[in-house]
Amino acid sequence: MTEPRRTGVDDGADHDEVRRLRAEVRDLRARARAHSLIAEAQGLLRERYALPGPDSAFTLMRLASQRYNVKMRTLAETLLSAPRPDARDRPWFPGRARLAEPALSFPAARQIGPGNRGGVLKAVLSQTLAVVGTDMGNVQLVDRVRGGLRIEAHTGLTEDFVDFFGHVGDDGTSCARAAREVAQVTVRNVETDPVFDAPAREAILAAGSLACHSVPLTTSAGLCVGMVSAHLDHTVDALTEAQLKVLEVVGAQAGRWLAWHERTVVLDALEYLHALGGGKARP
Repeated sequence: MTEPRRTGVDDGADHDEVRRLRAEVRDLRARARAHSLIAEAQGLLRERYALPGPDSAFTLMRLASQRYNVKMRTLAETLLSAPRPDARDRPWFPGRARLAEPALSFPAARQIGPGNRGGVLKAVLSQTLAVVGTDMGNVQLVDRVRGGLRIEAHTGLTEDFVDFFGHVGDDGTSCARAAREVAQVTVRNVETDPVFDAPAREAILAAGSLACHSVPLTTSAGLCVGMVSAHLDHTVDALTEAQLKVLEVVGAQAGRWLAWHERTVVLDALEYLHALGGGKARP
């Protein structure tokens, strides 16, 4: 006895189910990455301040995160990479210089509140896409714990793309090369450029990106602290000197701002958390 022929409705239902399951897997992977990092930070805090359990450590992190508008993941990452404080009853970062927030001159950065990292990342992405002439792109930041780059902001890209490139290492992509060389990198044709390894090439093409341009976000000392990349749905020639110059300014200003935020706002959050753990501050 032969099985009945599947209908188009059945095929559509199966397709929807596959999409739903893939979305669940992507979400679970993202949650697992963040949870692992935060759990490790909680363990560190429990040991450092003799806290009774993980809930109390999470509370300290949540209070510092909310007070200074710093993401829990960012707080956890810095907790794990920062030097250990000398003692509970002393400041964690004594004598550190407090600098004024750097100005951002490009138009997309206007109307952003002070210390708003999310707003700055969105403005950097918006300005870059406007210069390149596309509506697809992402911003990555250096991962202080794992190394490589992780996506912090994006627009116009598929969920599969964001999942695949959620974290990239030191090779196999144009953004990795731009970070390694601390220089802008243009990929005129994704299909033929040897900068990509096979899985990365397949993931980019599947998202509809046929060309891309990556701009390192650099500190005043020339260190790469992040990357902004624009993706296009067609192959391109080289960017003009005028475009490259504007993007260089965006990358330099954004990099200096991010370095300031890490040395000032994030360390303020850690200092407050340290005071809470030592009983020297009120929630």
